[in-house]
Amino acid sequence: MSEPAAPASQPGVSVDPYRAYNFKLLINGVTEGHFTEVRGLGVQIERISYREAGTNTVVRAIPGRVTYPPVKLLYGLTDSTELWQWLSIGRVNRRNPSIVMLDPSGTTEVLRWNLANAWPEAWFGPDLDAMSRELAIECLVLAHEGIERVGPSGSATPAG
Repeated sequence: MSEPAAPASQPGVSVDPYRAYNFKLLINGVTEGHFTEVRGLGVQIERISYREAGTNTVVRAIPGRVTYPPVKLLYGLTDSTELWQWLSIGRVNRRNPSIVMLDPSGTTEVLRWNLANAWPEAWFGPDLDAMSRELAIECLVLAHEGIERVGPSGSATPAG
C-alpha cells in the first residue's frame, strides 16, 4: 500500500515547515553517534559569465562545475570511539551517510539527504573552559561527492 501524498501547498493554505531539531544521522558502522547539529548541506553550481560576439552590453551566464561543501557534524563528547576510528588518519574509508528529517513527533521520517562517498576530512575537539557549564562538543567534517534528496514517497532527486 502506498503512502498518502503530502498536501500540496496552495495559496491560502498554510503548511507547517519541518522543525530543525527533529533529525537523526545514519552512518553505516556507527551506532554511538548522538548528533546535536548538522551544518553545510548544500550544492553550488558555478556561474560562467560570457559576452556574445557583437553584443558587448549583455552578459550571459551558463552553468559550470558543481561543487558540494563539506558537511559538519557536531556531537557531544562521549567514551565512544566509533567516529574517531572512522577518521583513520592516513587512509580513506568512504561511507554513504544519511541525514533524516523527522515529523513533529520525532518518530516518522519525512525527508532525507543521502551523501555519496563521504569521508572524514577534519576533526575538531571540544572547546574546554573551566568556567563554562556547556556540553563538550566535537566536530567531524565530511567531504562528499554528491547529495541526493529523498522525499516521503521514496522518490530520489539527486543534485547536480
